[in-house]
Amino acid sequence: MSPLRQALYGFALLGALALLIWVQETRIDVAEGKAERAQDATKTAREDADRNLKTANTLTDTLKQERDAQSLLRSQQDQLRLGLAKRERTIKELKLENDELRKWADQPLPDAARRLRERPALPGAAAYRDWLSGRGAVPPAGDKPAQ
Repeated sequence: MSPLRQALYGFALLGALALLIWVQETRIDVAEGKAERAQDATKTAREDADRNLKTANTLTDTLKQERDAQSLLRSQQDQLRLGLAKRERTIKELKLENDELRKWADQPLPDAARRLRERPALPGAAAYRDWLSGRGAVPPAGDKPAQ
């Protein structure tokens, strides 16, 4: 082989080697970029998971508090029912014992008291307010109803 040919082969070999090194460097840069994006995605996913865990713990605590409050309300309701039943039994016993009280309890309510208990079906707060300020309002105790 001639020295010129050997030099050309050497340059070609060096060029191929330089091209191979450049391609490998490019691939490494691309891989590093992908690794950085994957790390960023992992960091974001961890932050989201931590935030979701914190939210779930907050919701769990809130649910526990609400359940405890409901339990307390149920026990209060049971106590009120027992007290009401006791009062009703006491009233029945008093009616059975006292003839005057029984006669008084059997009398019909006065018109003013009866009107307090009678209401039309009201669909909302505005209708209730209109009903109270309108014709259905009960007159003061000192006024005599017009007949």
